[in-house]
Amino acid sequence: MKTKIFIDGKEGTTGLQIFERFEKRNDLDILLIDDDKRKDVTERARLINESDITFLCLPDAAAIEAVSLVTNDKVRIIDASTAHRTNPAWDYGFPELSAKHREAIANSKRVANPGCYASGFISLVYPLVQAGILGEEYPLTAHAVSGYSGGGKKMIAAIEGADKTKEMASPRQYALTQAHKHLPEMQTVCGLKYKPMFNPIVDDYYAGMVVSVPLVTRALAKKVTPGDVHEILSAHYEGQRFVKVMELGGKETLPDGFLAANTLEGTNNMQLFVFGNDEQILVASRLDNLGKGASGAAVQNMNIMLGIDEGTGLE
Repeated sequence: MKTKIFIDGKEGTTGLQIFERFEKRNDLDILLIDDDKRKDVTERARLINESDITFLCLPDAAAIEAVSLVTNDKVRIIDASTAHRTNPAWDYGFPELSAKHREAIANSKRVANPGCYASGFISLVYPLVQAGILGEEYPLTAHAVSGYSGGGKKMIAAIEGADKTKEMASPRQYALTQAHKHLPEMQTVCGLKYKPMFNPIVDDYYAGMVVSVPLVTRALAKKVTPGDVHEILSAHYEGQRFVKVMELGGKETLPDGFLAANTLEGTNNMQLFVFGNDEQILVASRLDNLGKGASGAAVQNMNIMLGIDEGTGLE
């Protein structure tokens, strides 16, 4: 019997990407809503409760409303919005973080899909906190650059449209008030006492991102070298299919010394790097903001929930 899937918000960037990843699968029955009923609460509720798994690709308020429409206790939800990522009643959808996270996802009825920037940050910081390298009060900073697809349909239309401004061709830093929507999950999932300083930049290319976190070794809970950090990350992600720790210093992967942000576009892969010296260490995470940072991660979580190969439809 095929698994019944409903994507509430299929017309958005993440929803469309999830739908595209299902096109060649014969194990799923995709429930579709008529275009003129996409905001019809009654019709949405019918399809949600008819499904085995519903993806929520909606603004936060609409995602919360969608959950309130569930009356069938067998329905499982994967929420791609920010609404439930720090809610302890929901399981955080980053299976590579630990065996406990993976098991929780497999058995969950409510999975909060991680944010794109947050995925990059957490992939680096969580293992170092667990290893006792980063204390809960360490003043963390995250620098990140992303393709413009992360801004959704409105930004995509503006940058690809005839009225594109000169400024849009330049890297543009934003969230200058330090109130970015990913900050709460970055803090909560990593177990930090304070939110990190976060400097995201959107640039004039479609997809892909790099999130970098600088570490000053004299301020760490334990004195470590780049080699130590590389060993910790390598051990933490050993055997994972989609998260790989690259060679120390990126000497083979980055022969020209440049860490490009768009090389993993269209994949569900994440690459982690360690650079620097004994005084200053830079850790970086490269991923597709629409892949492991959004729709790819959502499909991976669904596969785990269904008990099938987690790479189904992703490779």
